[in-house]
Amino acid sequence: MIPHSFRHIHTSLLFDAGVGVKEIQERSEHLDINTTMIIYAHMTKNIEERTSHKFSELTKGLL
Repeated sequence: MIPHSFRHIHTSLLFDAGVGVKEIQERSEHLDINTTMIIYAHMTKNIEERTSHKFSELTKGLL
């Protein structure tokens, strides 16, 4: 089990690396996936840039 003081950075880095929320929930030992999402799934700069790039790729050629 991860010491509580390292939980936030550990979990945030996993989200930033693109690890799935279900895997992060299990690794964090949260009983409810909403706990994982509410506390840890904030947007980092990397996630924001990847999301923007993915959306651009998905909509390329539509206009």
